[in-house]
This record gives sequence, structure tokens and C-alpha cells, in this order.
Amino acid sequence: MSFQKKLILWFKENRRLFPWRENTNPYSVWLSEIILQQTRVAQGLPYYKRFISAFPSIADLAGASEDEILRLWQGLGYYSRARNLHATAKQITEQYNGKFPRDFNTIKKLKGIGDYTASAICSICFDQEQAVVDGNVYRLLSRIYGIDQPIDSSGAHKLFKQKAQILMKGAHPGNFNQAMMEFGALQCVPKNPNCQDCIFGSNCVAFKLGKVSLLPLKSKKIKVKSRYLHYFVPIDALKNTLIEKRKEKGIWQNLYQFPMIETQKKQEYFDELEIKSLLTKNKIVGDFEISKWNLQPIFQKLTHQNLEINFWIVKLSKRGNLGTEIGDIQNYPMPKILQNFRDKFFIN
Repeated sequence: MSFQKKLILWFKENRRLFPWRENTNPYSVWLSEIILQQTRVAQGLPYYKRFISAFPSIADLAGASEDEILRLWQGLGYYSRARNLHATAKQITEQYNGKFPRDFNTIKKLKGIGDYTASAICSICFDQEQAVVDGNVYRLLSRIYGIDQPIDSSGAHKLFKQKAQILMKGAHPGNFNQAMMEFGALQCVPKNPNCQDCIFGSNCVAFKLGKVSLLPLKSKKIKVKSRYLHYFVPIDALKNTLIEKRKEKGIWQNLYQFPMIETQKKQEYFDELEIKSLLTKNKIVGDFEISKWNLQPIFQKLTHQNLEINFWIVKLSKRGNLGTEIGDIQNYPMPKILQNFRDKFFIN
């Protein structure tokens, strides 16, 4: 039995039921693929349901404010996905009358959509022979066929896509692509796969040569940068506070945060002049007392960054005209780590 027939038969027996698989609506497929980038299905599924409920159509998504979208996205991370989702919804609404374009290259030019997502949409929704290449596909093909070209090398995507295109020939494109991804997610997993019971066990080069744990290959190590973020939380006599929208590009752009100082290394203390300068910048004057909220630094690991975070409570002696009432603070989209602080400090 061929690779394709084995795979499709396995998929029919092991296919998981997801709401985005209930139809071939491009909006559903697109939304699910964007949410599930860098995200496990168990974590992404509730977000998908919330988005579909809040924005049943592309036009609804396009008509929402960015704050509404970021608020629903809170906790999912990689917030550029949400901003790109919004921008593309607007573009489809304005340029294509709210209907997803069918042309592969046109779809690939939309913001936040690359070859993988465009291939998923075209194959599942429009029956076009465009093979998907994601982490699951790299892993599955490199192991079964013993492909030792590093998947982060310049020609890897082209090589693996061509191989997948050949294997897809004659199958229903959407089913084949979903089967490839499903097999990688459930059977040919990154660590300790059950190779003894694998349908490709007798044909898998990596299994025969004892290289399952070595494939797929990567040639580059990710450089990780350490950053030290200090959030200063002003509290006035009315227990109001101050938050601001983060404008800098990079992590958490357009989310809300408390006034922040980033240092080049660990810093346990701040002198009065540093705090006064920060408060003056935010038009806050008067006497204050400062105390550190967390006894130990709070750490968060991102793909290319290790964050060390501290929160400092700045109690003002009088009303500070801060602008954010304590009862409204939950209405602003924040990064998960700031949400956790907000909920513990202001709500509990």
C-alpha cells in the first residue's frame, strides 16, 4: 500500500473533530490556522470559539476595534498574529467584498499569511493541490524518507514542499494535508514517538537506522536575549492607577502596561530621582512611597527572549489625576504576565 493510501486510511480512523473541520469556509480555516500557529490545540480551541462567537464573519472581524481583538487574544501570545488578522480582515472586506480570494499567490500576499496558511486554505477550501509544510510535515517526511537537510536551511522548504506535492498527487488535497499534520501531531511526535505501532514503521528510514531522535535536523541555534523589565504601578488616594499603550515594535505592541523602565542588567533598587523622572514624564507630581510587590523576580521565556520582570508599587500621597479607575482596568488588553499581576493586586 502506498504512503498516500496508508496515511488517508489512518486519518479516517483517527481524525479529531474540531469546529473548523465542520465546513470548508475559508474564514474558519484561516482563523484556526492563525490561532494555532505556535499554539497547542487544547489552548487554541477556546480562543477559536470566542472569536467565531464574537465575529461570525470576516466583515464582523474587520469592523471590530483593535482593542476588542487584542482583549479576546489576551493570553495567547504572539500578538502580531491578532494585529495581522485584523488588517487582513479589513483588506478582504474592502478589496474583495468580504469574500476570501481563491488564488494562491493572492492569498499569500495578505498580511500574516505565508505559504503554509495559504496552502491550507487553498487545499481545504478550494481543492487546490498545494501541499502544506509545517513542523509536523518536516518531522514526518524527514524521518520516513531519511531527509537530513536542515529544515532551517535556505532550500529546505522548497525540497519538502516538492516531496509533499508528489505524495499528494491524486488525493483530495485538503484531506491529504490535514492527514499529514494530524499524523505528525498524534503519531510522529517530536519526542518518544511510538514507532513500534506506526503504520510506516517498516518503511521509515529513521526508525531502521535509529535516527528518530535526530531528525529533523536544524543547523542554527536560536540566540536568546535577556531583558529586565520594571513596571511601576502608581496608586493615588482614590486607588486609581495609570496604564499606557505600548507603542514600541516587538513584543506586546499596542497592548497596555504600567509605566515601565527597562534596564541593561539586574537592578534591585531605584533611587528617588529615577522614580521622580518617570512620574514627571507621566505628569504625576507630589510625595510618594515605593515598595517592591514581588519578593523574587518573575521570569517569562519567549522564543528569542528571557524576561525578568519586577513590579513596584508607587503610593502617592494625594489624588494623582491618574486617569485609570480601578474598576475599568480589566477592560484593557494586557500581556498575560501583566494580567496575572492585575488580577492578584487589583481584584483579589
